Order: sequence, then C-alpha cells, then structure tokens
Amino acid sequence: MTTSPAGANADTPAMVASRQRVLDAGLFSDLDLRLAESLADCGNIVEVGAGTGHHLAQVLEAHANAHGLATDVSSAAIRKAARVHPRMAAVVADTWAGLPIRTECMDAVLCVFAPRNRDEFARILRPDGRLVVVTPLPDHLHQLREMTGMIGIQPHKHDELVAGLESRFEIAGHEEVRTVVDLDGPTASDAVAMGPSAHHVRDVHVDGVEVTSAVEITTLIPRSSRSV
Repeated sequence: MTTSPAGANADTPAMVASRQRVLDAGLFSDLDLRLAESLADCGNIVEVGAGTGHHLAQVLEAHANAHGLATDVSSAAIRKAARVHPRMAAVVADTWAGLPIRTECMDAVLCVFAPRNRDEFARILRPDGRLVVVTPLPDHLHQLREMTGMIGIQPHKHDELVAGLESRFEIAGHEEVRTVVDLDGPTASDAVAMGPSAHHVRDVHVDGVEVTSAVEITTLIPRSSRSV
C-alpha cells in the first residue's frame, strides 16, 4: 500500500543497504535492548520513519504477543521492512502528510531519528499509550564527524524535542544509551553513507575506527492520559 511518493530526501537503495550493514555490525544493539524493555507491555506498536524496520523488529522479537507497523517515505526501505519480521506490516507513508492508522488504536509510537508529528502521534495513540523518541546526543558518531564532512548534530536536541511536543505530551522518563563499537573500514564508510549526510558527502572511504553511538531515549505520554 502506498500513500505518498518518496520525497526528495527519502533513503535511496544504496543508503538502505549501508544502514543494514551498520545495523548488522551491532552499532545500536544496546539501544535495541533498551527499546525492547521500554515497550515490553505494548501490543500494537508503530515505528514511524522506520527505514527497514530494524528497531521495531528487535522489539517484536523480544515480545511474542506484540505486533508492529513500520512506516517510511522511502519505498526502498519499506520493501525491506515488509519482509523483516512475520508480525510486522509495512507501508509507505509521510509522517507529515498523515499516517494511515485509525484514531486511538496504537499502544506505542516509536520514533528513532525520524520526523515527529505531535498531532498525528497524539491522534493514533490510545489515551494510555506512549511515545518513545530516540535522538542523537552531540557526540554521536563524533569520530566519523571529525574525519568526514558529515552533518553536525545540534547541541540542544532534547530541549527542541520537548518544545516541539509539550503541547500534546509530557515526559515520563529519559535516559542516555552509549556504546562503543569497532567498525572496519567498509562498515565505517557505510555509517557515513547511511544517513542524511549521504545526500551531501560522496564516495567517502575511511579506515577502521572505534565509533561511539550516543543517543537519548525519551518516553512521553499524552497529556490527557494523566488525571489532574
């Protein structure tokens, strides 16, 4: 099912392939463990801007009764997501244009490095549901940023997150997850080519390097879900 065409910044097949190799190398393994714990009691989960659906698939694999939906604007990514887990469906959809999901039918929305449409998230979540957002910390992949022309990370991501969502959500918790992983040259190059920098940095080849994954998990609940 396709609800909108891939946008100008949608992941290309090459970016999707690069991201999958980096994920397979374990750069976000600790993050996936924490996401699985955070979503342990959720039955219906949607990951927006899911790419190949890797993170949602790890959550589903940890919880036999959970079912998931992956959405992304990239048709190349969604073709992969549609096959990544038997309890996951996948659909091409633009988060800003609206999600093909019924109102108040999701237990959780997962958003990892992806666009955040607060009103749409609030619409599809149950009143007692939760929104789990993962954002990069300033030192995320800093070794590669220092070696290449990768796009930098704004230093106040958390404040921007809160400001963008606070009219519909309140914070229930947040934590930092840091991992250091040794990547060989080809996989380190893939880490540059898998994200938005791929639209600006061409033909990067770096040697093997120890890379830091530094992210923050913020859990939020709809404001209406807590009695005053």
